[in-house]
Amino acid sequence: MISFTDGSWRAMMQSDLPIVADMASSSHPDYPEDAAVFAERLELFPQGCAILECNGEVAGYHIAHPGRFGEPVPLDHFLGSIPDDADVLYLHEIALLPAARGSGAASAAVTNLKKLAQRYDYDRLALVSVNQTSGFWRGQGFEPETGETINRQLAGYGGESSYMVCDLGKSLP
Repeated sequence: MISFTDGSWRAMMQSDLPIVADMASSSHPDYPEDAAVFAERLELFPQGCAILECNGEVAGYHIAHPGRFGEPVPLDHFLGSIPDDADVLYLHEIALLPAARGSGAASAAVTNLKKLAQRYDYDRLALVSVNQTSGFWRGQGFEPETGETINRQLAGYGGESSYMVCDLGKSLP
């Protein structure tokens, strides 16, 4: 395992997209997305896209963008544009290579994303938890949200998914 002190988060670049697509397919094989989805997110909101680099190698990434509270983005879905009435920063995806897991890198990314959300005057961060990660997200201040729209849009993610929201007024000093 690597230590987070071995790496840091940096801005994602277009040249990172092939490795992001490869990492996405190996990290989330049950949730396939077209590489063009990642490219669109980077184009629409580069501020929310970052690469974890450790010793000169890519060890992870995250992609986030503004969205609407209570409306999880369907899997493998193009946004087209950022909604004018966006009111939440939506964490589309975070993936770490196995060696980077448990290093503190994911927690550091979440802290950075919470601060980014606040810079844009969003008082919540939202995501869809998959792969039995809800315990990790609860530890980061996220709580599950439900509702008809949410449940309908989660259908493409499978039964283990959960829409989770972090109220930034409660999670940051």
